[in-house]
Amino acid sequence: MENALKSIKPLGFALLMIFLAVTTIYGQQTNLEYTPAPVANPLKGLVPYAGVGDDVFPHTMEFSYFRFSDLMTGYETYNWQPVEELLDAVSGRGRQAIFRIYLEWPNRTDLIPGFLLDDGLKVFKYLNTNTQPHPPSDVETPDYEDENLRQALTNFIAALGHRYDGDPRIGFITAGLLGTWGEWHTYPRDDLFASKTVQAEIMDAYEAAFKITPVLLRYPAGDDSPVYVSNADRPFGYHDDSFGWATIPTSDQGQEWYYMNVLAEAGPAALEKWKKQPIGGEVRPEAWGKIFDPDPQDSNIQDFGESVDQTHVSWLMDSGMFREIPGEERMKRALAEVRRMGYEFHITTVTTGDAANNVLTVQIELENRGVAPFYYDWKGEYGLIEDGRVIKTFSAKGTLTGLLPGDSPRIWADELDVSDIPPGDYILALSVPNPLPAGLPVRFANTTQDRDVPGWLSLVEVAIR
Repeated sequence: MENALKSIKPLGFALLMIFLAVTTIYGQQTNLEYTPAPVANPLKGLVPYAGVGDDVFPHTMEFSYFRFSDLMTGYETYNWQPVEELLDAVSGRGRQAIFRIYLEWPNRTDLIPGFLLDDGLKVFKYLNTNTQPHPPSDVETPDYEDENLRQALTNFIAALGHRYDGDPRIGFITAGLLGTWGEWHTYPRDDLFASKTVQAEIMDAYEAAFKITPVLLRYPAGDDSPVYVSNADRPFGYHDDSFGWATIPTSDQGQEWYYMNVLAEAGPAALEKWKKQPIGGEVRPEAWGKIFDPDPQDSNIQDFGESVDQTHVSWLMDSGMFREIPGEERMKRALAEVRRMGYEFHITTVTTGDAANNVLTVQIELENRGVAPFYYDWKGEYGLIEDGRVIKTFSAKGTLTGLLPGDSPRIWADELDVSDIPPGDYILALSVPNPLPAGLPVRFANTTQDRDVPGWLSLVEVAIR
């Protein structure tokens, strides 16, 4: 053996030593079987309005809007009670909230704080014809160039971030504030929309205020956009609010505004955005529920699976799936399609060594079979299970963030101190808990997920001697 080792070149020798060390430390490798992950996984899937359809379709998030006038009472004074009430209600159901704040909405008034009107903010009133499938309605659009309004908006975003950035009750925030429904347009009155200068102020404020909670913009934009200030290189996600209707362009004319067209026009950074920032949105109202039917009976409805693949979307609103229990075929197809959204983590192998010197060595290989990564830095933990209960937990060093679909499996390697564990046989398990106390943990695409203890993936039996 000694002579053989001397004949190995330095690089080969080093690799051999690593191999020998690994096989010594990690002696027992077990392959784990794949099965589709549960549909209800945190921070992904279909999203209803808050408090709607609780038992209709599996979901882990709820959506709501806020009127700007309900939250801001002065240039530096705020009323957070509506936000607190929503977050407490949604988190009380074990879910995270998504929300948007708006200043204008067809057929609604009193959305602009009175102190701004008292200080001379100009408001444009007109008939908005872009309200399909509803009839045209009057709308009130503020003068977005008004200095007082601009100051109020940036003050508000700073205060919102100071209070709520990283709050575990929140999943995502859509930027809102500008345009009809907070969707960053005033179509058909494009002349009334905020200038690029104002847009940049809003994005600057969000970027400074939110370092943890993701913020999503309605429209991708590159340097050449005639309407929107460039955002492709900014740390924001996007939300496609005409998903499955105006997502995938065809050869027809007039589709420049379709999401994938706009994304491509914004440039390579926008096309790659999903790798670091989340993509969300809303199924177009005309396609609610129907998009999951074998034959949607409307040629405008686009293929859901293909739209998911192209956008790498993690979450979508679809009120049609929560109003009443769907038919059997619609439900079956929806469960299969929605499961594919966002991430899907599968542990392929686990390797453990003998618990020598009161240390149990463990190594797992983790792959992402979904269409998007996981965007929060949630921490994993190992557990030892005995008689159907977790008797001790250990922090895991590995991370979920940044693992893309198609990447080589990510390796987590840990040494667990089992000095205080009585001799015996145990089940080694893994969990990634939700920082929301009542929220679901990340659940893996493995047959042994939840087998022995809910919320835990059973990995392998280990002996402590």
